[in-house]
Amino acid sequence: MKQIEIPSKKFLKQAAKDFLNFQKGNKFFVFYGDLGSGKTTFIQALCKELKVIDNVTSPSFSIINEYHTKDNKIIYHFDFYRVKYLDEVFDLGYEDYFYSDNYCFVEWPEKIGEILPEEIVQVKINVADNGRRMLEID
Repeated sequence: MKQIEIPSKKFLKQAAKDFLNFQKGNKFFVFYGDLGSGKTTFIQALCKELKVIDNVTSPSFSIINEYHTKDNKIIYHFDFYRVKYLDEVFDLGYEDYFYSDNYCFVEWPEKIGEILPEEIVQVKINVADNGRRMLEID
């Protein structure tokens, strides 16, 4: 397990850079953390490091957002917080996204645990009393 500490927002860029350098070859990431722990904020920093040209926002209501990079790659960002039934995910055609060989960033993966791919990187975001974030990467 690797850990990355993020003392404050001003350290996000470096944390995202370190995270991506550590993850060479991995493209499917699931993010665990409480509401407000910084999942979307960290994904925004990752997308910035990956040279996304689109506005990166939380897909809370759309479930999935698709972003494009400067070098014409695609990144998928999922938020399954509002999903009540797996049928909703099946209706999205999730397999086309999950197995596309594009980056996939998944918030609230516990809602769809039984259909996640086997090869994933799990990221747990813990928030300390002083507001620092600690990423635990497995």
